[in-house]
Amino acid sequence: MFGLAGDNPARQAKTGDGMLDTHWLHGILADVQANWFLYASMPLVAAAIGYGTKIAAIYMMFRPLRFIGLKPPYLGWQGIVPRNAERMASIACDTLTARLLKPEELFERLDPLRVAMAIDQPLRVAVEDIVQEVFEHYSPGLWSAAPASMKRAMIRRVQDKAPEMIEEIMAKVGSDLNAVFDLKDMVVSNLVKDKELLNQMFQEVGRGEFRFIRNSGIYFGFVIGCVQAVAWALTHSMWIMPVFGGLTGWISDWLALKMVFRPKEPTRYLGLFTWQGLFIKRRHEVASEYGRLMAQRVLTPSAIMDAILRGPLSDRLYTMIQKEVRAAIDEQAGFARPLVVLSVGSEKYMEMKRVVAAKIVERLPEAMGHVEDYAFEALDIENTLKTKMAQLTVDEYEGLLRPAFQQDEWLLIAVGAVLGFLVGEMQVHVMLAFAVTPP
Repeated sequence: MFGLAGDNPARQAKTGDGMLDTHWLHGILADVQANWFLYASMPLVAAAIGYGTKIAAIYMMFRPLRFIGLKPPYLGWQGIVPRNAERMASIACDTLTARLLKPEELFERLDPLRVAMAIDQPLRVAVEDIVQEVFEHYSPGLWSAAPASMKRAMIRRVQDKAPEMIEEIMAKVGSDLNAVFDLKDMVVSNLVKDKELLNQMFQEVGRGEFRFIRNSGIYFGFVIGCVQAVAWALTHSMWIMPVFGGLTGWISDWLALKMVFRPKEPTRYLGLFTWQGLFIKRRHEVASEYGRLMAQRVLTPSAIMDAILRGPLSDRLYTMIQKEVRAAIDEQAGFARPLVVLSVGSEKYMEMKRVVAAKIVERLPEAMGHVEDYAFEALDIENTLKTKMAQLTVDEYEGLLRPAFQQDEWLLIAVGAVLGFLVGEMQVHVMLAFAVTPP
């Protein structure tokens, strides 16, 4: 009967005298003819297994964002990319900071005068509010008794000093940028904090590769399914379906992943076709997409400013700003300084300067928001990345996406094999249920 392991036409291929018996061939042909729809379904099912296991593998690379299961990291699952977010972001950022972008080169593109002009008006408003607030707190009597012209003169003198102060601060920052800004920390921190953004980076940059991996399962699976049909016809072994299902998942996953990155140079195979690793071949397209994503989602002017003003090295910047602000207050207080010191005392005057400086620092991020449009145009990160990526070696370029595949790659392949095996086992029972015994 069709589907029983004992009904093996290949075992009955010889007669007692050792000569081939053609009856076994007729038996196979009769079986195929009687169950042609089942044989025809084998390549189609194998193609579906190949396609399904690729979808599962790609999904498992990015989802879920957080661990789901009983006991991490073993009894459950978390997407490979989000689980290794810090390591993957760090590796990709090494290439970014080592070869593509130098913070000093970016900062040099910003004109201190243009920056000062852009934040002049919001900074003037901030200075007026802060000076009035501080004086009313520390010396309300002096401030209320002072002539309006004196108040305006004091505020205006500090306001007029602000653009010059901003230029001086930018000059000092530019002379030792690494002391106040860590580009790698900014990129890695943002991507680790926003794992969905990290996923999108890999998915959009590798869109063509993931599409190839997914679709390749159909073609590889169909070919393996054809071999599977022949093996079943010859043996009728119940192990054929699950074994070939597992092989379909394993081989197609492994081959697809390898074909994304290998070979690095165009190579001709069997004299029929030429192949180059798809990610390498799409270099110019990837460079364009990578530059756009980094400029619009990661290395934005607001993110850079936020890293400078609130990052791990921001204390050094604030110390620098406070020093400049206190000096500007001393310089611009002019004739009113002795009067203020006499009114509040030297210690209170020093404290007032510190408070003014601290409050200006608090308002600085808001004021710097007015620089974003100019900074986006001046930094031109998108075109910079496109140009610099063309100068990368193949190995450096490969490092932009390869980490997403290398980490736990064996596990993805193993999952594909297990899924294929289980589907193949189900396929056996379906075939036994619908098989027709040949006459």
